[in-house]
Amino acid sequence: VGAYMALNIGANDVANNMGPAVGSNALTLGSALLIAAIFETAGAMLAGGEVVNTIASGIVSPEVVQNADTFILLMMAALLAAALWLNLATYIGAPVSTTHAVVGGVVGAGIMASGADSIHWSSMGGIAASWVISPVLGGIIAAIMLAFIKARILYRDDKIAASRFWLPILVGFMAGTFATYLALKGFSALIHISLGVSVLIGIVVGLVAWKLSVPMVLRQSQGLENRKKSVRKLFAVPLVCSAALLSFAHGANDVANAVGPLAAIVHTVQAGRFDDSVSIPFWVMAIGALGISFGLMLFGPKLIRLVGSEITKLNPMRAYCVALSAALTVILASWLGLPVSSTHIAVGAIFGVGFYREWHAARRSRALGAVQGKVLAPEERKRRRLVRRSHFITMAAAWVVTVPVSGVLSALLFLILQQFMA
Repeated sequence: VGAYMALNIGANDVANNMGPAVGSNALTLGSALLIAAIFETAGAMLAGGEVVNTIASGIVSPEVVQNADTFILLMMAALLAAALWLNLATYIGAPVSTTHAVVGGVVGAGIMASGADSIHWSSMGGIAASWVISPVLGGIIAAIMLAFIKARILYRDDKIAASRFWLPILVGFMAGTFATYLALKGFSALIHISLGVSVLIGIVVGLVAWKLSVPMVLRQSQGLENRKKSVRKLFAVPLVCSAALLSFAHGANDVANAVGPLAAIVHTVQAGRFDDSVSIPFWVMAIGALGISFGLMLFGPKLIRLVGSEITKLNPMRAYCVALSAALTVILASWLGLPVSSTHIAVGAIFGVGFYREWHAARRSRALGAVQGKVLAPEERKRRRLVRRSHFITMAAAWVVTVPVSGVLSALLFLILQQFMA
């Protein structure tokens, strides 16, 4: 069941990291799948041995956790319910939060095990808040980044000179952001690094990356025409690097969703009790890492295409804003102590880029219409929309029902397993 869960995480979650790079044509689908498989596995194996911090005791009362048999059934039901819901979400083409699916599963089984009073509902309030916080934050940051690039590079008379000045700074900013992100989140299993030290590491890495990228950008921009298309090409390499780093960080963090409950079950069976701190054995981690990679290869392309090209049209520059926004939003949320979902952030960033483009295009069209004395008809305005509303509605609905659906599924599975074990 742990392997099945990992398979579904690979199929559903990884699309958020690789979709923009594929949709912008910076990477082919095959290259994206290969890079994601390597970096997801590396992240899981090198930095993913995250201690399973009480998945249960933070959500359900300690009495349920102390009963070893009940706890094993609870984790089994939660894991299977989350995997089944992820499988269905992938089938209908909706990227959802694996963390929310696991939490919903634990809540559902916890209610069946010892009633609604055993659930820590205050913890659930934070998760519900993240449905709104994650995509909105991601969207706003991505839109601000795109507006900045347009103003400082695309709308300058000498676009190549502007690129030579600003792109190394943006690369340094990206490198520093990801270094902070990985120090804060990716390597939390190996060593605890405070937010202040993580930011300091990010500043040092960012300065080094900026210095190294100055000659690289200069070399790449030689002979390029002073056109927007040339500027977009320069963002391809930073975008591929950011996609790889996002995959590494995702493997380090989200592999715990697949193997955390499995590791807790293994430990409980061996020790006869549940402890607050459960380390993940290597073989369990290997199941998670390989499962994510296989799921990505087998079922990932569908969602990668949806995220990358079917929500709004992406190019390397826009996709770069999405990737950078994902890392920035996680760091900002960690600093503010807000619970966020990496899936919601990435998809929210894509919508943010799309809606900003739509607003910007409409604004320019109105300005041009005012000069020419023309007013666009409502039908024409609708036709010029740059974001597919149908995908927005489908995804928002899937996000809202993730916790309740996985909870109901888990409750039913818990009753079935209880009868089976009896």
